[in-house]
Formats: sequence, C-alpha cells, structure tokens
Amino acid sequence: MLRITLRDGEKAIVNGAVLRAVGRTQIAVENQVSILRGREVMQPEEATTTARQLYFSTMLAYIDPAGRAGHQDAIIRSIGTLVTVMAAPEARAACLAFAHDVAQGDYYKALAAARELIAFETAALDSVQAA
Repeated sequence: MLRITLRDGEKAIVNGAVLRAVGRTQIAVENQVSILRGREVMQPEEATTTARQLYFSTMLAYIDPAGRAGHQDAIIRSIGTLVTVMAAPEARAACLAFAHDVAQGDYYKALAAARELIAFETAALDSVQAA
C-alpha cells in the first residue's frame, strides 16, 4: 500500500485523472496505479530544453499508456540528442540509467533520471552563459 499526503490545493494525477486536495488530504493506494504529485507534473510550456522535453514526454508516457507509442518516439529523439551532447561521465551515466528504466517500462523511475539530466543541462547552459 502506498500513502501520499497532499496539501490543501495540491494536485495529483492518478491514472490520468487530475485530483485536487481540499484541505490536507491523505490517500491510501491499494493497487497498481500511475500517480504523479503536483510538483512532479510539468506543463507543456515548461518543456523548453531537450532534457525538459525528455521529462515531459516520459511523464506523458507514464500517465497516458494508450498514447505511449507516440510519446516513446519523442523520448528516443530527446535521449539521442542528450547522449550526443552530454560529455560528463555523470551525465552519460544518468542517460544510461534513464534508458534502462524506460526499457524496463519503469517510467516513474525514469522521471528521476530525467530530473538529473535537467540539472546537468541547466549547469551546462549556465556555464556557457557565464563564459
């Protein structure tokens, strides 16, 4: 059983349905479902870089199993680009972890690796802008 706590007004997606907490809410999930809490949800306008597009496509593949094939095409394009441009060994390791998780069908776990890739990408872009 999985227990999640939502703050007043916080949103969560459960199997594609958007839920919003009214007051502090605890939910006990007793079977296998796809859940994203509000802070894990990325809006389309936030997918402004390759790593963010990867996260967004992975998020959609996780919550939209019916459209997963189309989302996987976008995932493959994005991870291919990131593998090509990321030189740091840690970033390449995150790419491999991400690819492994997606290959295993563990999209939720892949989202954690995608967040790492966003951090690597942000650091790289910041260092280029600072130069």
